[in-house]
Amino acid sequence: MRVLFVEDDATIRAYLSQGLREAGYAVDAVEDGEVALSLVQGVDYDVVVLDINLPGIDGFEVCARIRQWRAPGPPILFLTAREAVEDRVRGLDSGAEDYIVKPFAFAELLARLRALLRRGGGARATLQLDDLTLDPSTHSVKRGAVPIRLTAKEFALLEYLMRSHGRVVTKPMIAEHVWDLELEAETNFIEVLIYALRKKIDAPFETPLIHTLRGVGYRMAIPANDE
Repeated sequence: MRVLFVEDDATIRAYLSQGLREAGYAVDAVEDGEVALSLVQGVDYDVVVLDINLPGIDGFEVCARIRQWRAPGPPILFLTAREAVEDRVRGLDSGAEDYIVKPFAFAELLARLRALLRRGGGARATLQLDDLTLDPSTHSVKRGAVPIRLTAKEFALLEYLMRSHGRVVTKPMIAEHVWDLELEAETNFIEVLIYALRKKIDAPFETPLIHTLRGVGYRMAIPANDE
């Protein structure tokens, strides 16, 4: 899932970005409200994590403009040192879904993000396709009764494919939702990860679920009888 993280403190920005990436998120981290707004106009983010005290345009204004431009738009979570009740109220009234005050526990941030993604995307807590199930809240995958261990990036890729099941997703689409902006879609890294995921999800089982459309992309679906 793709996260836009807007934070002007370089240390916090680097630390949290790394933590979110290790948790399987694709993170675009910026320090400026204007840059954040330009990115939101061009990228389909799954969630925005936003500080209030930013150079130029503050977080309240960034949030309000996102809500004006895009309806419903991505869920927005304020992550800020401003703990006054009036700031919390203003943040929620400007269009944010959640508000966390620094300092905070990183595990709580991850739990809040999972909750926002479930609500914001209208997604079920558990995704299922045939006998394959994925639970974002516990970061677990099973095929039938068999648990499958995935790396963070394998899990993020599988979650994106399952949420897009039945549709063809291209390499640029995968790069946009699962990786950061600097990853070029032409790299064979996506092919390598698809191969690794197939070895765990499809190879040991009778029914393949990940399909390649050569020159187009990938589709996750139950094969028709004539395939």
